[in-house]
Amino acid sequence: MSERAIIELKNITKIFGESPEEALQLLKKGLSKSDVQAQSGQVVALNDVSLSVNRGEVFVVMGLSGSGKSTLIRHINRLIDPTSGSVVVNGRDILDMAVEDLRTYRRTEIAMVFQNFGLLPHRSVLENVAYGLEIRGVSKPKRRKTAFEWIETVGLKGYENSRPHELSGGQKQRVGLARALAMDSEVLLMDEAFSALDPLIRSDMQEQLLDLQKKLKKTIFFITHDFNEAIRLGDRVALLNEGELVQIGRPEEIILQPANQYVVDFVRDVNRARVIKVGAIMGKDETTPCEVAVDQSASCEDVLPLFATHDWVGVVNEKNERVGSISAKQVISALARHQATIS
Repeated sequence: MSERAIIELKNITKIFGESPEEALQLLKKGLSKSDVQAQSGQVVALNDVSLSVNRGEVFVVMGLSGSGKSTLIRHINRLIDPTSGSVVVNGRDILDMAVEDLRTYRRTEIAMVFQNFGLLPHRSVLENVAYGLEIRGVSKPKRRKTAFEWIETVGLKGYENSRPHELSGGQKQRVGLARALAMDSEVLLMDEAFSALDPLIRSDMQEQLLDLQKKLKKTIFFITHDFNEAIRLGDRVALLNEGELVQIGRPEEIILQPANQYVVDFVRDVNRARVIKVGAIMGKDETTPCEVAVDQSASCEDVLPLFATHDWVGVVNEKNERVGSISAKQVISALARHQATIS
């Protein structure tokens, strides 16, 4: 396990059925998922998936329905055990944990935000947010104080005494996010957390998550079927197809350097102007006079309007240090090279 990695999934294979070992042997012989199911009656959910997640990054796993992404995330909190492979978190294989150690791990090292909110209907917003701390054994005054702080952070101040049925879908998901953040766990698992929300609310939740991440630097393992959501949120993206890992990389790598035809087809309609980052195409010249600057993570689409009044735009890193500059010509050339358009 590398020094940067906090989660490492090694050769994870998950087979559902009464005789998984039979199906596992067929996979090792090179049979396809469909052939294994036809011969053994077992369902291959994941086939030899290996990946590592770095500390403090937003790692997005995406794929269509049935690709195995939700099965994969459930291995990290050990709601599912693999048929073969290992799950290493903070240097420990959680499959070797005794029951009490596993209980402690779930209460202290990871937290989860669910697609269907997972709120307790008979409890108030405050009680829902404080619930994980209650299970952990935190005193009532301390857990209420922490819950109040996170309720305010996610924009629900004034709703502390409301019940879930009185909230909108977006508000319910904010409660779920506040509850997970209140646990102060290093790893946050989010399984299709925003997919049940209306588009505008979903966009707002994505923006709030990004704003929080800038401050909190959590390790976030995020599952989605929406590629636009993946490229907006992910520092890196892993693409699954039929239970197999197809490609891992930064969003722009997935789109601009697809691993195979499946990825090409998958990203065909993505707006590349929103994906190509300024930092990837900027000049390294730090001396060109620039009256305005953008972060190196800004997209070409973000920076283009600035050239209406400026010939050059400075580029800065997360510490607001100048790392380069960029011109309209460089942006337009990059878009043309990758056949990108502005929507």
